[in-house]
Amino acid sequence: MRKLIKGFSQVTKAIAGGLLAAIFLTFLLQILLRYFFTPAGWTLELIGILWVWLIFFSCAFVVRESDHVKFDILYLAMPLRIRKIMAIISAFSIVIGMIYIYLPTWDYIDWMKIRKTSTVKNPFTGAKIPMRDVFSIYAIFMIAVGARYAWMIRNIFKNGPPKTELEITLEEQSSEKRNVP
Repeated sequence: MRKLIKGFSQVTKAIAGGLLAAIFLTFLLQILLRYFFTPAGWTLELIGILWVWLIFFSCAFVVRESDHVKFDILYLAMPLRIRKIMAIISAFSIVIGMIYIYLPTWDYIDWMKIRKTSTVKNPFTGAKIPMRDVFSIYAIFMIAVGARYAWMIRNIFKNGPPKTELEITLEEQSSEKRNVP
């Protein structure tokens, strides 16, 4: 199972890296076209689409919980039992929020199929891309985040509240001191 998770993590990081590379290459192409040839408007729109996908895809699959900025002064000041309750309430709120807003959000995303991109076309069909396809990554993001926090609730009940960066650092330093002769 760990091998599968690690493989999935590597694939998602590669996809995010590919999206970032595509943004960069499109940006360079935009500069080249503007200064040496005829400017192309589709490059700006493509960069925007890739940016939307990069942000929501990465937040759903690449960014770890410990990578997020946290305001946890109050949380850290609490005893372990209260921290467990706070962590469960926080994770549960996110899961409920994602479930509650999923259908209205999907309705709006699905409605966007009537709108099309201004300049970017599907390279295979030549048709403009429906905006539903552009924003569908947000629905995937909502499912992934909801599932991640549902799994976190399970882990909190099983293992207690997530350890903070400070606790992890102190444990690492403590184990290093024990290993030094």
